[in-house]
Amino acid sequence: MKSETYDQKTIVHNYGHGGGGLSLSWGSSALAVRETVGMQPGDVAVIGSGIMGLTSARLLQDAGWNVTIYTRDVWRHTTSNVAAGEWAPYSVYEGSRASPAFLSQLDWASRVSHHAYTNLTGPDYGIRFLEGYTLRGRPFDGFDGRAEIASLFAHKANLEPGEHPFGDWYAQRFVTMQIDPGVLLRRLVQDFQVAGGRFVVREFATLSDVLSLDEGVIFNCTGLGAGELFGDEELTAAKGQLVFLPPDPAIDYFTFGGGSGVLYMFPRSDVLLLGGTFKPGDYTRHVEADETERIVDAHASLFAGFG
Repeated sequence: MKSETYDQKTIVHNYGHGGGGLSLSWGSSALAVRETVGMQPGDVAVIGSGIMGLTSARLLQDAGWNVTIYTRDVWRHTTSNVAAGEWAPYSVYEGSRASPAFLSQLDWASRVSHHAYTNLTGPDYGIRFLEGYTLRGRPFDGFDGRAEIASLFAHKANLEPGEHPFGDWYAQRFVTMQIDPGVLLRRLVQDFQVAGGRFVVREFATLSDVLSLDEGVIFNCTGLGAGELFGDEELTAAKGQLVFLPPDPAIDYFTFGGGSGVLYMFPRSDVLLLGGTFKPGDYTRHVEADETERIVDAHASLFAGFG
């Protein structure tokens, strides 16, 4: 998160973190809104209607700003709407490049976002607590990830084969939140409009287009599009591929791992979601048939001996 001044306009950049944008949304947006401390609230523009744009807009409204969201795609056509949806702010930075200041911000944003989501639990916002199981072929030693973030998970236990129904795998059991993006985004749009916010469908091709807006404060929540729009050469795509199956109300837990490559299963209310891939630097958007086959076959194999 950072702010810059162009032609006496303040632009606050808040385009999230690949692999953890939904998880960190409220916290990242809170960091971005802190850039306006000391300003007199007035009219503000938010560019983008994904999770970062909507959470930024709602927090700005809470701080007294009059918010207009400018967006090329309405919320249901954003990448946020096909996010997997489990609260786990991982895969969001390169450890070798993370400074102490960044890690401090990450810990703060994680706590803020976790607190925000726990305040929204229930069917209205599509958020519920579920058990999750991470599976691998060797014993676990402690809990993966940063200790500050791990402390936000409600329950953690390391299990050996025979102590769970997943066969010969070692398992780490935990409790976290399942976030159904379609339900959440729809409700945030409603909350935004009830609070007086308005949408304008508009595409921005250049920085000059952005600076032509009447608002003096502009939040850049354009995600991957910010690379070209603002000349951010460090912004890199991370391709993910998912498989959507009909929902199964009997499945009330997550799984991670249990086969080769990246694998996970999330029981959303609208679909049973199988993943996946994580390919940094891959800008393609086409579906890879071999990855779909791998994802489905690996999960079929995992649950063939379930019991």
